[in-house]
Amino acid sequence: MKDWQSQAHVKWECKYHVVILPKYHKKALYGRLRGKIGRIFRELCRQKEIELLEGKAMPDHVHMLLSVPPKYSIAMTVGYLKGKSAIRIHRDLSKVKGTLFGRSFWARGYCVNTVGLDESVIRQYIQDQEQNQQNQEQDELNVT
Repeated sequence: MKDWQSQAHVKWECKYHVVILPKYHKKALYGRLRGKIGRIFRELCRQKEIELLEGKAMPDHVHMLLSVPPKYSIAMTVGYLKGKSAIRIHRDLSKVKGTLFGRSFWARGYCVNTVGLDESVIRQYIQDQEQNQQNQEQDELNVT
């Protein structure tokens, strides 16, 4: 049997592949901002005892492989990560002063998939995102 995690009365392994997008599909995740957003997500996950097993910030979306304790729903987890990270991005990275009401960074929805025995495949998929996107862009250039 795998090395499952445990809490007081439960043994568990709840892993999810989550994809979130910036609002209006802006290519806002370039350069130094990508690394800082990664640090923000790692810190937020640590606060809730969520493991960020794998992550990749692409120019227009973010892939994460999360191990979420069963005491949290995936909807609550993604809402927490998107909400708190948006506040920190606006406050720390965008240098916005004053109230943050009415401002958002992430698009409303998200994509989530449960990870079963395919964890290694999902990890490899996330790691290969940049190369896959470059190949796709090259293919589009060759067609036109």
